[in-house]
Amino acid sequence: MSKALNFIGPDEISSTVLLTALNRFLQEKNGSKMAFLDGAPPERLCQPIVDYITERGGEVHMNSPVRKINLNDDSTVKSFTIAKLDSKDKEEITADAYVSAMPVDLFKLLLPNQWKGLDTFSKLKGLNGVPVINIHLWFDKKLTDIDHLLFSRSPLLSVYADMSIACKEYEDPDKSMLELVFAPAKDWIGKSDEDIVEATMEELKKLFPSHFLGENTTKLRKYKVVKTPKSVYKAVPGCQELRPSQRSPIKNFFLAGDYTMQKYLASMEGAVLSGKLCAETIDKEYSKETNVTS
Repeated sequence: MSKALNFIGPDEISSTVLLTALNRFLQEKNGSKMAFLDGAPPERLCQPIVDYITERGGEVHMNSPVRKINLNDDSTVKSFTIAKLDSKDKEEITADAYVSAMPVDLFKLLLPNQWKGLDTFSKLKGLNGVPVINIHLWFDKKLTDIDHLLFSRSPLLSVYADMSIACKEYEDPDKSMLELVFAPAKDWIGKSDEDIVEATMEELKKLFPSHFLGENTTKLRKYKVVKTPKSVYKAVPGCQELRPSQRSPIKNFFLAGDYTMQKYLASMEGAVLSGKLCAETIDKEYSKETNVTS
């Protein structure tokens, strides 16, 4: 569970994480259900969000990361400076309210000097992202018929699923496509894709011996390795008190992200919930006509 929930070993994780997860599974009606996106996130998750915003008059600037948070004399936000990845051209974005939905490690890099002494932001020094590796493996035969997320007993692999069963886009009655989480990944994040896949295949031989040992073995057709050096915040003992609320101490600045305080801890669900809480906070303080930049 520790590797699945925070990509770290059981000797490091805060017991708050495990107790909170178990509490959610027990108390919520669908707490034990697992769901998979029926396709690639850019098309099935991100694009509908972009469409929703633009259809209502909003703007989405892709490949234009925030370069600087510009401040007024009273330390409130004056503007965001953004820049295209493929050019040096910069643009200033102004609004009534500003939101940072960046991962905590990136936000700390952009934190204005005037804010660093504030208690809310100084505590962020204790929150740091965890490295994680996702691996996609395509095989020439079927490995399992289970339509669910599976917990691995491997010391290197966390959770995995056969996406040829669980996801429409990869559906295949004859061949498996496994998606796996390689964790803990701190000793592997700097290694080559080939080394990581080789180690993964050695672990799969233990999980599926009848498929990878002996005659007529299952063959790996292709693979994809996705490395995230800094993902969710590392949920170690004592970090709970370091997490900020969505309401920052700056009048026109708000926070969202899994590291902010919400009941689902460090997770995609937590990030989504933090966004909803952030929107509710802004809604209480601003009229519906407010122009908000994230």
